[in-house]
Amino acid sequence: MASLLIRNCRRYDAPPTDGHSNVLVQDGCIGWIGAGEPPAAPEQVLDAGGRLLAPGFIDVHIQGAGGADVLDATPTALAAIAKACARCGVTSYLATTVYKIGQENRHLEVASECIGRDLGGARLLGIHLEGPFISLRKRGMIQPDCLADPSPSALEAILARTGDGLAMMTVAPELPCGLEVVRALADRGIVASLGHTHATYEQALAGFDAGINHVTHLFNAMPSLHHRDPGPLGAIFERSDVTVQAITDGVHIHPSVLRLAFAALGPSRFVTITDGMQALGLPDGRYVYNGIPYETRNGAARYKDGTLIGTAVGLNQMLARLVNVTGCSEATAIRTATENPASILGLAKKTGAIQAGYDADMVLLEEDFTVYATVVGGRIVYRRESD
Repeated sequence: MASLLIRNCRRYDAPPTDGHSNVLVQDGCIGWIGAGEPPAAPEQVLDAGGRLLAPGFIDVHIQGAGGADVLDATPTALAAIAKACARCGVTSYLATTVYKIGQENRHLEVASECIGRDLGGARLLGIHLEGPFISLRKRGMIQPDCLADPSPSALEAILARTGDGLAMMTVAPELPCGLEVVRALADRGIVASLGHTHATYEQALAGFDAGINHVTHLFNAMPSLHHRDPGPLGAIFERSDVTVQAITDGVHIHPSVLRLAFAALGPSRFVTITDGMQALGLPDGRYVYNGIPYETRNGAARYKDGTLIGTAVGLNQMLARLVNVTGCSEATAIRTATENPASILGLAKKTGAIQAGYDADMVLLEEDFTVYATVVGGRIVYRRESD
């Protein structure tokens, strides 16, 4: 693998008084960081032109992009998603999808087979299943044939399809045997995430005690907070050991509520996601998810009945909106899509930061979070054509 020198960059975590840095990549990892000449001559040089260098973004909740969907069940579709992700600064992602009861679910096998493959863009880290053990009342865009009652045997059937590829599962702990499934997921090192739930405050706490340590798209597909009936949100805000996903497009969460949540939770508990659909990276228009038509308008995706089902907004722009709404620093916003998801997935010792020895997954950004270049494993997989 060719060595790469990223020259004249501004590190996202460096004090403003620091000068520009150079980063040498060798054998797919960050080998050296400094202000002078690297210890070895590189085979390729990328002049950053003073742009911001950040760790590559990690999207733990994306169903599709670039005209493709995980449900397409082909390596070509996963590669299209990977390439669309790279254009948004995403260097790794979880293929987020559903489990169809009584069907072959070939899409899960294909996704598992593609983990670790070169897809020409972002790395595929694993699978995030929304369901099938979720609440019918809070299913949102997930169809009834993708729901099931929790049981050890049902979980084993799913694991038979995903193999070692299942990294995260969204569950509703209030369902019968829901806590048993949560414990089984935790025992296997799979992230159990609370979501699409109608849990009470007490049921949510029980879920956290059983092993849930993450929350799927905060506020969406769950009961609202009430001062006499706090529901799952009351439990979420109380538990400092629980991290949350948030869609920061300004539609899924009102800006005022986003500011309140970000301040109350703190940046370390926050993970910015896209909940991206196949329309991500494409113009507003009409598309189809799981056989049902939907429309994107200003980046928000909705079924014909108005049900909000996801977004077509890239993760780089989600971070720009987070900065705009909350007033947090660029570095703080970036951590919600790098260090935080890496930690949740157990990858914090190898990715999510710009340090010697870490994976050379990085992104060069303009001041408005427009992506200039994306590097995966030390290879430039995207560079803006105008430059």
